Amino acid sequence: GKMLIVELLVDTKDAMGANVINTMCEAISPKLEVLTGGKVIVRILSNYSTRRLVRCKAIFARDELGGEAIVDRILYAYAFAYSDPYRAVTHNKGIMNGIDAVALATGQDFRAIEAAAHAYAARDGTYRSMTRWYKTNDGDLAGELELPLAVGTVGGVVSVHPMTKLAIKILGVQTAKELAAVLAAVGLAQNFAAMKALVSEGIQAGHMRLHARNIAVLAGARGNLIKLVAQMIADEKNVNIHRAKEIIALMTEKNLNNNTYNNNK
Repeated sequence: GKMLIVELLVDTKDAMGANVINTMCEAISPKLEVLTGGKVIVRILSNYSTRRLVRCKAIFARDELGGEAIVDRILYAYAFAYSDPYRAVTHNKGIMNGIDAVALATGQDFRAIEAAAHAYAARDGTYRSMTRWYKTNDGDLAGELELPLAVGTVGGVVSVHPMTKLAIKILGVQTAKELAAVLAAVGLAQNFAAMKALVSEGIQAGHMRLHARNIAVLAGARGNLIKLVAQMIADEKNVNIHRAKEIIALMTEKNLNNNTYNNNK
């Protein structure tokens, strides 16, 4: 049947604004029913906050990246993500790895941020890369990210949770615009790091280093031993808990023998 959609545009200042917008939608609905002669069914905000767009840009010097070949390879990787939705999903997931981390630490609604970001990535009818990468006239690599980011520095959990308040204090942000800029910058940086790894050593090398560290901890390594054990199992390409335990046992025995020798001197 026919449907009338009424949109309220609300400047929520430094609040995310969900509660106040929902309250306004519910308050105005009886008046709309009188004016239209219809029945209001749904009264709720939209998390697709296209009036709260954030844009950031970064330029990476060609020589610091390792030369023109690396720049070109990153641009090929970007073209892949722009053209193929299967690649774009993982490409964009990496961007949101960074954005969601900051959003969680600062008490934001990361599910709303995720939903809006992915919808915006498909705004032309095809799901594409959230970022845009290109070569400058000087041959350097330039990256841009534009996303709708509805965040807040007042209200909700932001105003009451001590760790959230601490995170915002550490960031040194005062306004929602400043916080949104931080989220976007982290997303762009995350995307750059991921693509550079993909076109050079491969993403798995970094993943395996982290995995090796986790295995070392699970095997019982503590303190400085964690890094040593992780490095050894990674170098051996034998990243499993049994090998990690063997190395820990050998190192522990070696330390005991050294201590015994020193005590007997």
